[in-house]
Amino acid sequence: MKQKVSLSFMLLGILFNVCLITANLLETKVISVCGLTVTAGLLVFPISYIINDCIAEVWGYRKARLIIWCGFAMNFFSVALGLIAVALPAAPFWEGEAHFNFVFYMAPRIVVASLLAFLTGSFLNAYVMSRMKLSSGGRRFAARAIWSTVVGEGADSLIFFPVAFGGLIAWRELLVMMCLQVFLKTLYEVIILPVTIRVVKFIKRVDGSDVYDEGISYKVWKLDI
Repeated sequence: MKQKVSLSFMLLGILFNVCLITANLLETKVISVCGLTVTAGLLVFPISYIINDCIAEVWGYRKARLIIWCGFAMNFFSVALGLIAVALPAAPFWEGEAHFNFVFYMAPRIVVASLLAFLTGSFLNAYVMSRMKLSSGGRRFAARAIWSTVVGEGADSLIFFPVAFGGLIAWRELLVMMCLQVFLKTLYEVIILPVTIRVVKFIKRVDGSDVYDEGISYKVWKLDI
């Protein structure tokens, strides 16, 4: 029997990958929001967690796991291509080398921190969504979305900042940055929650899917769908 590809799942998966790659590029700019200094990646990175919530809620942990690994692969691929492009010699007449390198060069330490933080945070986000859905009988989606984001973003920040900047930035400042990132990303989730709820309801109605992860394996390396 042929498996049908869900259009909603495919579109969310594409958007998930685009958000991750875009966030990496936007991270190179530091912006000021209401007097707070953050990276421009804050504009788009929380969207990946919202998509993660939607996928885990509608199609379950196994589909979320598939999308997370796909996002990891595409993120790694884009970073690798960027580093190769940086390493290639520029044309003699081209004057944008320094600016190009600034955007696309990522130190190995930053790459490792980014990929590890993404994997850990995303899997914890999906796991918390899945387990809370089972324990609540599918009720209280808003609470599940918020708490899964707190756990996922918290783990992401706890890994990324120490690995990427430990020894380079004072630990007190790192702690402030971590707490600020978690707070702002969670606030982002809360503000956009009404939209997320409507999107989830719409997809469930159109796709006819509302998976409860009973008796599944939560091993991150397992890729069955």
